[in-house]
Amino acid sequence: MKIAFFDAKDYEIPWFTREGDKNGIEFKFFETKLCEDTAELARGFDGVCVFVNDEVNAAVIEKLYGFGIRVVALRCAGYNNVALEHCFGKIHVFRVPAYSPYAVAEHTAALLLASVRRIHKAYNRTKDFNFSLNGLMGFDLHGKTVGVVGTGKIGRIFIEICKGLGMRVLAYDKFPGKEEGFRYVGLGELLEQSDVISLHCPLTEETYHLIGEEAIGQMKKGVVLLNTSRGALIDAEALLDGIKRRVIGAACLDVYEEESDLFFRDFSGHIVDDDVLARLISMPNVIVTSHQAFLTEEALSNIAETTVQNLVAFFSDKPCENELCYRCGRIEDCKKQRSGKCF
Repeated sequence: MKIAFFDAKDYEIPWFTREGDKNGIEFKFFETKLCEDTAELARGFDGVCVFVNDEVNAAVIEKLYGFGIRVVALRCAGYNNVALEHCFGKIHVFRVPAYSPYAVAEHTAALLLASVRRIHKAYNRTKDFNFSLNGLMGFDLHGKTVGVVGTGKIGRIFIEICKGLGMRVLAYDKFPGKEEGFRYVGLGELLEQSDVISLHCPLTEETYHLIGEEAIGQMKKGVVLLNTSRGALIDAEALLDGIKRRVIGAACLDVYEEESDLFFRDFSGHIVDDDVLARLISMPNVIVTSHQAFLTEEALSNIAETTVQNLVAFFSDKPCENELCYRCGRIEDCKKQRSGKCF
């Protein structure tokens, strides 16, 4: 089995090489992202492996299908970059639903603590031997209200961390589960009452720009906003305006809605054309990390292992619970209704 591996990074190649060798899968690693212009690189392969910023739109799918490719293996949980309706009946799509929810939840907590205790500022100062405390005053998280949007595995682990810090937890989810030490409320109530808001939901048509001008207008003055899910959950220009109007007291972002041409690459010696991102990074109350929340040894091991097992299941003609199905509209949990492949 030969798999074209797009948008390959040095940190993931050893993990996939090891898992591939153990299971008879040969990966060919390409640094370039998959898009309509680069799809030709997949000719002659049995499948493709892609990440969050690869483009798997209708045009790319038609090209891949024409090359005889019948499987796309996502090495991530999100699938908003894949036109599933065009894949149906042609190409099977698999994902990694939970590689390390602890990694993302812990990174979110790290961003929150760094922000409210001004650790990023203190670090930069002490590198210059400046030990002044002026401007470093933070606030206790204990007793504050955190609003968690999305209560899947990552959201629930983050909730447990916040509960451990003594925070009051409100949650919003379109499909609420069992309440365990927190309370589900409507999105409006969550926005109005929360001192901290953290996003842990997928990007869909409904959640696109979930946090925009209207939502920001409902927030408490000085709220801390966290996003380690998908960049387009937040309207970046509305966020910038909310910071300038002092509604948003701090923002911690591991993702950005226009990140696809920027993140995972070194632009330290270049001028970045994205004015909104440049202005956000320049703000003293904004922390931006480079989509690294998932990046732990445990997560990379799980991602590689699950991705390879998804491919093994496909080529062995076995059902796999990680297949994304478009047939019934229940994309993620169609396995409850079927025991075979999507088509």
